[in-house]
Amino acid sequence: MGWRARQVVLSSRPLSWINTAFPFAAAYLMTTGRIDALFVVGTLFFLIPYNLLMYGINDVFDYESDLRNPRKGGAQGALLAPELHRLVITSGIVTAAPLIAAMLVLAGPAHALSWLVLALSLFFVVAYSVPGLRFKERPGLDSVTSSIHFVSPAVYGLLVAGAAFDDSLYALLLAFFFWGMASHAFGAVQDVTPDRDAGIASVATALGAATTVRLAVLLWTLAGALILLTRWPGPIAAILVLPYIIAALPHWSVTDDRSDRANRGWKHFLWLNFFSGFVVTMLLIGWVGLNA
Repeated sequence: MGWRARQVVLSSRPLSWINTAFPFAAAYLMTTGRIDALFVVGTLFFLIPYNLLMYGINDVFDYESDLRNPRKGGAQGALLAPELHRLVITSGIVTAAPLIAAMLVLAGPAHALSWLVLALSLFFVVAYSVPGLRFKERPGLDSVTSSIHFVSPAVYGLLVAGAAFDDSLYALLLAFFFWGMASHAFGAVQDVTPDRDAGIASVATALGAATTVRLAVLLWTLAGALILLTRWPGPIAAILVLPYIIAALPHWSVTDDRSDRANRGWKHFLWLNFFSGFVVTMLLIGWVGLNA
């Protein structure tokens, strides 16, 4: 693989691919109980092209601020040379378009609401970073939008699979939404200084580092409480918020000028996500066994 291709792949955050593919795949498979063409196409779309669009667009339009951010240039974000910007965006569109078309055809008009959710999901992917919208620079909306990036694949999977929504499912989705908001907010803490230097607003630059950490802990706590309202064995998953809270607590009173130290906690999240995914998978298998 050449240097240009490696940079394109890096811009899609390979370590995070599973975070968007798994919600769709799990939602679809648990609802339909089958692996079919739509499952394969949808999982592939949310695994790579979706992330290439989401993170690639972000890296292109954040290039100037990323130059000032010591975190960029690796697994936590590519530092894309200007000559790669057009290639990254084109690659995202070219890889996504045929899969999106296939998903629309395979879903058919019987699941028209899923088309709307998919369209909204893609809108928020673009709106997060592109000039004129830049939801990432609107404190509060930045965390909401980031969470939608991960929750919407699950909602799409449920709708296209014809899932029956009940209180338990709504509680689960809302818990996932709060978890996503918390993760984004805490992630923004480590960038308070470079964001302010670049004139970029975020939930963390608006509230301050310490207040944002405390908000994230509150949101994770709410997520855990909501998971307790789901059907058994779902409530077991409530314990999964504890490692995230434990990783964030050392930064409870972090000052803005030392906010970069929150990166230590954020690095733990990259691996906690894999652990959480494993536990959730085991719980889903248990749920299938109990409801077979």
